Amino acid sequence: MTTAVLAHCSFCARPNTEVKTLVSGPGVFICDGCVSLCAAVIEGKPASIPRVAPWDQELTLDDVLSRLAPVASAGAQVQQNLTAWVRKARTLGGTWTRIGAALGMTRQSAWERFSGEE
Repeated sequence: MTTAVLAHCSFCARPNTEVKTLVSGPGVFICDGCVSLCAAVIEGKPASIPRVAPWDQELTLDDVLSRLAPVASAGAQVQQNLTAWVRKARTLGGTWTRIGAALGMTRQSAWERFSGEE
């Protein structure tokens, strides 16, 4: 029996079928391999590394362009997850007013953004 692909790691894009563990967060996922890499980076990080947003680092145009597709892919995954959560809320009887309030938007905005997805 083949395991279904339910989600992908938001960092390396590997599906749940190719990793040991996939931990879910609010609309994002991280695999055991990426957690291990993060732990190694944190343990070996010198205290003098400045904290700068990735897009504010000194990068070449090619470096920046190579990061656009993975960032867009992660954004698309988050959007798909958000849509799935909104569908779940609707299935459980959530009104557009309550869904909009939970998302910090009006009922009308929530309906316009998500009603075509049902």
